[in-house]
Amino acid sequence: MTTRKILAALIVTFVFSLLLAACASEPEENSDSNSEEGGSQDGDLVIASQADAVSLDPHATNDTPSANIRINIFDNLVTQNEDMELQPALAESWEQVNDTTWEFKLREDVTFHDGSVFNSNVVKANIERILDPDIGSPVAFMYDMITEVQVVDDYTVRFKTEYPFAPLPAHLAHPGGQMVSQELIEEDYAAMENGEDPSNVINSNPVGTGPFKFENWQTGESVKLVKNEGYWQEPAMLNSVTFKVVSEDLTRISELSTGDSHIITPLSPSDVAEVENTDGMKVQRQESSSLAYIGFNMEKEPFDDMRVRQAISMAINKEEIINGIYEGAGIPAKGPIAPGIFGYDEQLNGLEYNMEEARALLEEAGYPDGFSATIWTNDDRQRIDTATNVQAQLAEIGIDLEVVTIEWGAMLDQTANGEHEMMVFGWTTVTGDADNGMYPLFHSENVGSAGNRTFTVDKELDSYLQEARQTADPEKRLDLYSKTQEKLVELSPFVYLLHQEYLLGVRDEVKGLTQLPTQLLQLKNVSLEE
Repeated sequence: MTTRKILAALIVTFVFSLLLAACASEPEENSDSNSEEGGSQDGDLVIASQADAVSLDPHATNDTPSANIRINIFDNLVTQNEDMELQPALAESWEQVNDTTWEFKLREDVTFHDGSVFNSNVVKANIERILDPDIGSPVAFMYDMITEVQVVDDYTVRFKTEYPFAPLPAHLAHPGGQMVSQELIEEDYAAMENGEDPSNVINSNPVGTGPFKFENWQTGESVKLVKNEGYWQEPAMLNSVTFKVVSEDLTRISELSTGDSHIITPLSPSDVAEVENTDGMKVQRQESSSLAYIGFNMEKEPFDDMRVRQAISMAINKEEIINGIYEGAGIPAKGPIAPGIFGYDEQLNGLEYNMEEARALLEEAGYPDGFSATIWTNDDRQRIDTATNVQAQLAEIGIDLEVVTIEWGAMLDQTANGEHEMMVFGWTTVTGDADNGMYPLFHSENVGSAGNRTFTVDKELDSYLQEARQTADPEKRLDLYSKTQEKLVELSPFVYLLHQEYLLGVRDEVKGLTQLPTQLLQLKNVSLEE
């Protein structure tokens, strides 16, 4: 039996078990994390993060710095464990009633931070808000297959979909599917009627059901959360969490060393040795479902020519970047999907490093002497170093690159508007399914802020992606995703660089910290040693 067929069989078994058992058990508590000797339940945890949140409204943005904060304020219907397996959260169980209907049974003992009750009407209000064109949610693509949300009773809700959609429970575990207080949603709509922008109300005072409550946000400086004593599970062990914006890598290291911060994220691979060799500090590692890539704006010359994009891909030595910049903390990427994600094709042949072929393709495209262009990056050291490395490598085939560093929020906005030529960027397949790893990035419907910042428009690619998300059979989906990845290698909207390993700098007094392959930190069971 081939690897693909084995994987397909496992997926069939998994999906079938979902239909029968519907994940009816409670989420497991990490007893080891809660019972660390010396753990304090009145700690104030400080996390030094490279970038500030873009928005604290789950429906308003799709970036990791924001999601890392919001995961503590809000809950999803479904959550994931460290193996990316689906677990009950606000939904106790779920089942697929027929090809286009999913039914979810909700918890009956959950209240929001504002005291309002969580129920089926809240779920309906949240999904309908995400899909409301007036809101313009960048995560709408995650749920646009839902045609109707039916309130069966107070704690039973049904999702009707336009077509069979097997990954729906996984999509509901995405940070964009976090549940916001219905009262706050109504306040936000009322503010919109008075001329305010969508999300203004929610972003200024986010209200969820999560283990921490929003305290304050000093834009560009910090976000503070405090313990939710009325959490529907066991309350968090910490009194508060502060996400402090510290953009410079070396400053974050200093914060960790002095104890001004307990966790720093991300930890630069070049700083691993310093942390490992310093008393009181350690490195925490996590394999990821991420992709680091260089994207092209395919609407701008010369990147509208596939031969140019392929030439650049062939002229970049990925091993040099992985070993020289990431200190080996990653593996080369052949395409957009990381190992361990459903849809990953281990037989995929990527574009190999080949300078002679790169020069030949450039000459064939009409650029025998190369050309000049800009490559954008935010102020992440690895991305800046990657851009600088690529600048040097491409100079060998006559391409003169100018490296431009842009603040993270501005980069999101400007690349969504297509103002860039090349960019160093990243994506995490949060759901564990290839639909999330390719549909938002490459389907023509998602051009712009939804994820398709390369402005990829290809009918054959669209048809593969559309059919794969409308097909229930796992084997057929795997075949379609193989074809999709082969097409993406050919089109080369990205230089697929690497699937990196996530690195955190952590002080020894931090106990019970875990990080998902999606990069999101799990803080509920964290304590600080006295």
